[in-house]
Amino acid sequence: MRVSEIDLYNMLKKKMGEEEADSLISFIKTEVTSTFNDQKDYFASKEDVANAKADIIKWIFIFWVGQLAAVVALLRF
Repeated sequence: MRVSEIDLYNMLKKKMGEEEADSLISFIKTEVTSTFNDQKDYFASKEDVANAKADIIKWIFIFWVGQLAAVVALLRF
């Protein structure tokens, strides 16, 4: 246990009893860990950013070629 957990446990033990305080501390730790693990999926790694950058450059090039073809077709018309 960390110092803050020990302090919380001691405060709860006085009010609730040892068993209930221990159960509540365990529940809180489980919920915090679960929430943190669920949130990890929302962070991008350097590899994810690099892949996204490559995809964006590819689509910009494709769009640019399409625009150039449209301008050439309009000029010939």
